[in-house]
Amino acid sequence: MALRQVFADNLRRARVAAGLSQEELADIAGVDRTYVSALERCRYAASVDVMERLAIALKVPPASLLEEVEHASP
Repeated sequence: MALRQVFADNLRRARVAAGLSQEELADIAGVDRTYVSALERCRYAASVDVMERLAIALKVPPASLLEEVEHASP
């Protein structure tokens, strides 16, 4: 899987797990809500600085947003 897609999937998963809306995450991280949406839809690539801000807002290690998660087979 492409790293951008891994980031998008992990960002959405971490945001939902944190119980945050896109708007709430964007506000905490200091970015626009539409930017968070575009990142989650894999429309944009985040800079390292933005990844760090999002990770801090989500209270997760920045590297966790780039780790490919193995999915269990159905």
